[in-house]
Amino acid sequence: MRSMLVSLAVIVVVVLALVVFVTRRDRTRRQSDEDSAAVRQAGADRHRHDAQRQVASGLAERHGNPPTT
Repeated sequence: MRSMLVSLAVIVVVVLALVVFVTRRDRTRRQSDEDSAAVRQAGADRHRHDAQRQVASGLAERHGNPPTT
């Protein structure tokens, strides 16, 4: 009975250590890789949105329509 509890405790400790290791590894990798990709994507999205807004504004001025909000 006692050896079974010790074995169970060892298994729990190993699984917990594995979970902590994988969580830290993923958090470190995600911050460096995905953050830079997200920054590039946000910049591209902002540029596209600004360009679309500028085109719409130019069309509204050419046709004498009031700008939309």
